[in-house]
Amino acid sequence: MTLRTVAAGLGLLLLAACGGCGAGSAVSDLGTVVKGAKGATVPVELRSGQRFSLAVTGNASVGDSWSLKAVPDTKVVSFISQEHQDESDRPGSGGTVYFVFNAKQPGTTEVRLFDCWRCGTGGTPESEESRSQSGEAVFTLTVTKDGPATSRGPAPPAPSG
Repeated sequence: MTLRTVAAGLGLLLLAACGGCGAGSAVSDLGTVVKGAKGATVPVELRSGQRFSLAVTGNASVGDSWSLKAVPDTKVVSFISQEHQDESDRPGSGGTVYFVFNAKQPGTTEVRLFDCWRCGTGGTPESEESRSQSGEAVFTLTVTKDGPATSRGPAPPAPSG
């Protein structure tokens, strides 16, 4: 067997193993869905081993671009993927962005999702309008060994000023 044949075989094996990896992958199990919003902080209680998704509404056609601001404590939760589900088949209808995680060990961590509105490729609001429309959704996660997953709902937005 030549080195080229072995390399080609390994490449095909990696593609087959990866299946739904990479851009455009679709996680079939979003787990417990917890909704958040720009300007809100949502406390969330989870069990070790539980899959969950942090969900925010967005519409890329008008400029919404949600991202994970920083990776949370990887001992407490692990990030799996970011998924998008359209509201309808109509162009420009918007939808929901899901950030999928697994709860791991007991502990507390925070997830900050950032909607950079009409930021372009730089990822930083450049205009005053972009700065005023951009914002964070914050989730405070507490993982326990046992107990039900709950969300107390979003806290009211902080006063601007």
